[in-house]
Amino acid sequence: MTRPSITSVNKGVNLPAADILVVHRSDGSGTSYIWTDYLSKVSEEWKSKVSKGTSVNWPVGLGGKGNEGVTGLVKQTPNSIGYVELIYAVQNNIPYGTVKNSSGNFVKADLASVTAAASGAAKEMPDDFRVSITNAPGKTAYPISSFTWLLIPQKFQDAGKRDAVKGFLKWMLSDGQDSVETLSYAKLPKEVVEKEKKAINNIQ
Repeated sequence: MTRPSITSVNKGVNLPAADILVVHRSDGSGTSYIWTDYLSKVSEEWKSKVSKGTSVNWPVGLGGKGNEGVTGLVKQTPNSIGYVELIYAVQNNIPYGTVKNSSGNFVKADLASVTAAASGAAKEMPDDFRVSITNAPGKTAYPISSFTWLLIPQKFQDAGKRDAVKGFLKWMLSDGQDSVETLSYAKLPKEVVEKEKKAINNIQ
């Protein structure tokens, strides 16, 4: 029998009365960290029993190596569900569903909804940029989102390297933002860009 929690948010859809096979990553990955970080925020049971990490003790399901392994298992297994990163889904034309965000809206993952998640979390972002943007506030925010970080030394011994790195970072935050969407990455919101520009000025 289909669970009411599933049928209630899929009104009008004729769902099979079959068990759902969960497919997860068998290898450690940042994608798994983001997914389990989100699950830990929306489910106290998940948080206490499984928690978050690049690799966790999955309570159910089958493991596939990489995005390719997860996709392959889902494609060949009826009534299965899995997770892959957005850029992989876009590049390989993989269909995916919407996810309920913290505002109660069902949002599809796309570049705009990931930028919206980053914008929603910007107010709480510390000076070292260590912030999770899963389940971020905002009506249009996709709840399973993350930043990609660069680790930059605060002090350089070589002034030439320092200036080259700072110049590259400034380009990334200005003209470079016009190129990210063609690579299937979301633009940074303006408030995050401004915060990062200030941080660049502190590199010595």
